[in-house]
Amino acid sequence: MTLHADLVLRWERRVADLAALFSAIARTRMAGVPMLNAALRVEAIGFECPSTDDGAAAAGIGVLVTPWFMNLVRLPVRCEDAVDGVGRTERHALGGEVFDFIGAHEPAIGAFSACSLFSPMFEFADQAAARATALAVLGTLRDAPASPANVAAPSSPREPLPVRRSFLFGRSAVRVAAP
Repeated sequence: MTLHADLVLRWERRVADLAALFSAIARTRMAGVPMLNAALRVEAIGFECPSTDDGAAAAGIGVLVTPWFMNLVRLPVRCEDAVDGVGRTERHALGGEVFDFIGAHEPAIGAFSACSLFSPMFEFADQAAARATALAVLGTLRDAPASPANVAAPSSPREPLPVRRSFLFGRSAVRVAAP
């Protein structure tokens, strides 16, 4: 087996473990919570294998759909058991925009970070609609050229930031960051 083939197999296992973990969370921790959309199920969508697994920075991004949220998820290639990043915000440039990802940790998959796209999920009639939206988001982010002007971090906390849903659906609305 080649080194790249081994990386792809390990990556596919990581993504499958992510989906399995959130499926278990749906059956246990989230069971009976009224904010669940019963028409939806957990699905990991569009996670592309990073070109390397060299170091902690190597991670892939995809969309995780659950009955209670849809998030962009940044999943490291290697399972990292570090919990020091939980709750911390990291800024990552995607598709010419900058998104805030919040650090998380689950013992089954280690550290990862997520950026909320939708929550709750009641605006989706079925899994096909949620999946189509996730693929459209990824298509927009992966097709957009990165521009240094668009990916710079705001110079002050009061600078307008794009409203995430407006960006995803082609609107130009902005919001003012909280003080």
